[in-house]
Amino acid sequence: MRSRFLMMIGMVVAAMAIGQLSFAVEKQTMKALKHRVVMETSEGAITIELWADKAPETVKNFLLYADEKFYDGTIFHRVIDNFMIQGGGFGADMSRKDSHQPIKNEASSELKNDRGTIAMARTSDIHSATCQFFINLKDNDFLNHSDNTAQGFGYAVFGKVIKGMEVVDRIGKTKTTSFGQNSDVPAKPVIIKSVKRLESN
Repeated sequence: MRSRFLMMIGMVVAAMAIGQLSFAVEKQTMKALKHRVVMETSEGAITIELWADKAPETVKNFLLYADEKFYDGTIFHRVIDNFMIQGGGFGADMSRKDSHQPIKNEASSELKNDRGTIAMARTSDIHSATCQFFINLKDNDFLNHSDNTAQGFGYAVFGKVIKGMEVVDRIGKTKTTSFGQNSDVPAKPVIIKSVKRLESN
């Protein structure tokens, strides 16, 4: 009887230890999924936290371009005050860069296009995002996911500016013009010098 009791106690202790270990591993995994990057621009630095736990494929895609230095020398080619700033797909001469294949749209009702968030730009095709992204200058609720239709699917948010929002706002106030068929193009190029990973905290 005593040996059975001791065995049960041992099993409970082992289960508790496994539970604690699983929690620690899960916590460490979630910690590792919190990537941060610094985007150096001609207007200053912007630090962005990327939400790989909520939009894993989108973050993976963004970091792929960053690691390849794809964004180095690109510009914010579309700037609309009190709306958003968009970049990552054109050079300073407004030449379009070749990108990788489009990715799945990970927009969800949980991920809101609030002020300071970064999201993937796309065409009217839901799953057409490649390299271009935008940063919201205000809460843009109409860009959020509401349903799975073409009209309601929304734009995939995958992170948020945690430092340098004043730089984003300054870019948003940039004087714009037209360039060919493109409107809202900064008259003076706003250059993305680099996008680099920071050590995870």
